[in-house]
Amino acid sequence: MIKVWIAFFICVQVFGNLLAKEEVKYKTSFGYCPSRAAGKFTLKLVKNFEDKRSLRSMKSLIHSNRLKEKHFISDYKIKHDPIDGTLKFAFNCPKPLMKVQIYKDNGIESYEAILVDNGMLYDPTYEVLLRGEKKLDYDLPFLAIPVGEMEKDVQEKITTIVGSMDLAFRKKLSEVIVNDSKELTMILSVRGNPSSVFMGKGQWDKKVEKLTKIVSYMSAKRKVPSVINLTNPKKVVVKFNQ
Repeated sequence: MIKVWIAFFICVQVFGNLLAKEEVKYKTSFGYCPSRAAGKFTLKLVKNFEDKRSLRSMKSLIHSNRLKEKHFISDYKIKHDPIDGTLKFAFNCPKPLMKVQIYKDNGIESYEAILVDNGMLYDPTYEVLLRGEKKLDYDLPFLAIPVGEMEKDVQEKITTIVGSMDLAFRKKLSEVIVNDSKELTMILSVRGNPSSVFMGKGQWDKKVEKLTKIVSYMSAKRKVPSVINLTNPKKVVVKFNQ
């Protein structure tokens, strides 16, 4: 009986060693992610799995090294098929919405970031990678906000209203401005002509709904308003250049 158990233990050990040396096969789905960033992310995880043979080890590596943030990944799924030894990776990345100028505490130094549709701020490299792979083919609007005013609630509101816009309408956005009184102004480019939209304070989501209808109607009439005043949602004022 002892000899049988020894033989069984040796067989399991040999099989384990062969499995450890087996080359890892993997399949990927990058979604909206830039393949360059997602590819590097994948290779780091595959190498870790080849060394550790553990899904838990991979997840620990992702967390401890902040790999999601470094490779612009917003969501991921990893599955391992023990029968054929295949690792399956499914990644997703957020859509960029706007360029933002972020000021540091001294109010003098600043840096640029990309506001994405999950409300987070990404390094501008993200935009460069997407453009390089032709996953972003239009100009991002610019968000102008007072020094020190990039508060979480404002950031979330801007993300919500811009993210909810139809892409065709969003492409008309040139600039979004929030002043010291937290009044919102949008600059649109309609058929190559600028239109200033005054949104005032509050109810921005409802005002944007009215704005899209106004612009759609005016475009159908081949008219371009120079000013649209929505500060009072019950009394919309539209002006045209003479």
